[in-house]
Amino acid sequence: MRRLIFVPLLLIAVLVSCDDDSLNTNEEVVQQNTLATIENDMILPHEGQLNGLPPQFDWSQHPRIGWGNNPPSDWFAMIPWGQIYRDTNPMTANNSRIQIRNLQAWYLNSENRWVQWIFTSDIFGAHYLENYENDDNIPADILKEETGGISVKFLDGYNFHFWPSNGRVSINPNNIHGVWISVQARLILDNAQSEDDRNEANFLLGVGGDYWKNLTVGWDNFQSSGDIAIGRMKYLNKEWKTFNMHTLSSVQLSDFPPPFN
Repeated sequence: MRRLIFVPLLLIAVLVSCDDDSLNTNEEVVQQNTLATIENDMILPHEGQLNGLPPQFDWSQHPRIGWGNNPPSDWFAMIPWGQIYRDTNPMTANNSRIQIRNLQAWYLNSENRWVQWIFTSDIFGAHYLENYENDDNIPADILKEETGGISVKFLDGYNFHFWPSNGRVSINPNNIHGVWISVQARLILDNAQSEDDRNEANFLLGVGGDYWKNLTVGWDNFQSSGDIAIGRMKYLNKEWKTFNMHTLSSVQLSDFPPPFN
């Protein structure tokens, strides 16, 4: 009798455990950032073609450095940001959201010491035209997430451009010898009771940053602002991934690596 009772109970326990795991659709798996990842995020081409972005944009195919470590001497602010595009295939992942957290920006000073500009999961953004024409944008479906940061539902025909909710931070334009910006992101379900279509998602994310003349000046078609650099666009999946941008030489990367651990 004991054997007859014990075996079914054991089988039931195993089945329940498996069912519980299958329901944990947003389980956290984190891919660790590495120095090689940071380096590659400014060397390798984008992982996919960005939909709606004209090929004449010099960052449409690969990362590149803009102002780098040398903003105009009378520009005293910066802001890190990210952007999400779909690739040129049709969008079919309608039950997927993009979760974003840990947006950070650091600079290497004249003493070869890394100093933090900002580290936050308090993030805001909007849907912009894919070519950013006239800076036109519309509100996005943004939710706060218990596991950190925000999530957004992608809107076909637009990108999603995001930045810290608190906006720009002050800088000393004459003491920047390197910049590193990164963010973590992954795909989660919009409705846990509906189909998990995250494997169909064709969304790419990358990070960058802008220098600005000051903390409050408005957008004026790049007369008072310009990008520091634009990092590699990489596909999102179910696992937390880190997306990087930097302005460091290979020697600096080796001798003074960013504080990514």
